[in-house]
Amino acid sequence: MVDLKGQYTKIKDVVDSSIAEVLDNTAYINGPKVHEFQKNLEAYLNVKHVIPCANGTDALQIAMMGLDLKPGDEVITADFTFAATVEVIALLQLTPVLVDVDPKSFNIDIDAIKKAITPKTKAIVPVHLFGQCANMEAIMDIAKEHNLYVIEDNAQAIGANYTYSNGKKAKAGTIGHVASTSFFPSKNLGCYGDGGAIFTNDDDLAHKIRGIVNHGMYERYHHDVVGVNSRLDSIQAAVLDTKLPNLNAYNAARIKAANAYDKAFKEHENIITPYREGSEDNHVFHQYTLKIKDTNRDALVKHLNENGIPCGVYYPIPLHLQKAYKDSRYKEENFKVTNQLVKEVISLPMHTELDDEQIDFITSTVINFVNSHS
Repeated sequence: MVDLKGQYTKIKDVVDSSIAEVLDNTAYINGPKVHEFQKNLEAYLNVKHVIPCANGTDALQIAMMGLDLKPGDEVITADFTFAATVEVIALLQLTPVLVDVDPKSFNIDIDAIKKAITPKTKAIVPVHLFGQCANMEAIMDIAKEHNLYVIEDNAQAIGANYTYSNGKKAKAGTIGHVASTSFFPSKNLGCYGDGGAIFTNDDDLAHKIRGIVNHGMYERYHHDVVGVNSRLDSIQAAVLDTKLPNLNAYNAARIKAANAYDKAFKEHENIITPYREGSEDNHVFHQYTLKIKDTNRDALVKHLNENGIPCGVYYPIPLHLQKAYKDSRYKEENFKVTNQLVKEVISLPMHTELDDEQIDFITSTVINFVNSHS
């Protein structure tokens, strides 16, 4: 799905020297490279505070811990996403409230959010799915009306620009009260192991979170809050700081590849290309996800794999049907979009190193299969 080796080759000298610098100074934990990356990412995002941590799931959990949510508080999030989003809600003994998604963007449905709000609702977690910003203006309006927190799950959309109705732009992850991201290697900004970060413009919240990520300490051996051990190590920070100046170019390369895919599939009625909401930079294509109509999607997956084309189904089972998260509150009629998407979606290779020849081979293989099996 991704060509990490090809991307590494282009930045090898800088990455290797940055890692060697960490090995030389032996500041493996909370060293200068971590602080440099933190400051550089704050500047890139135009956000006041970036708090690095060990991974994206930790980032989401710690963000919620910082908001003092209590057991039984309800947190609304999308049914069509990776399980980590709902996982941390359950781990903190909060009550997940899964809602359906928009049939075009696959992001959380605004009307579904409104219908799900109860007196127990305390937060909304929009996921910027596959690299496309959720409708943050509408979500923030709902949150303001009902006095709710908004926690952006920005694991897939770092570098995307959300455009408000008045034309103002803001980076994904800087709009809600707090946000999380993942630096898993396949992400648009990925390290060579695990990594994550929390973003916020709230000074008090940032201070609290900085303690939570380090065992609840603000002063060594003084544990003021219940915390965790979740730190981004210096080697991963060195890799990320090398990649960060290239992030806009990486995202542009993904958008270019998506445009080429779109062009190839444009006239095919059974291949539905990704819907793009707003300006081009609203979607940075962490995944390029098609909907396949009147064709056996799973047979297509098998065919692509047999032809050496990696692909994925994100996601094959709705969260509300997963054994860990089943609940009698959920009614199938409230998940019509998600229940259909899990049968139709397929994600094609998407990375910074895709070339025209590869895209031609991938698209022709998909089209030929769909034509012969529709």
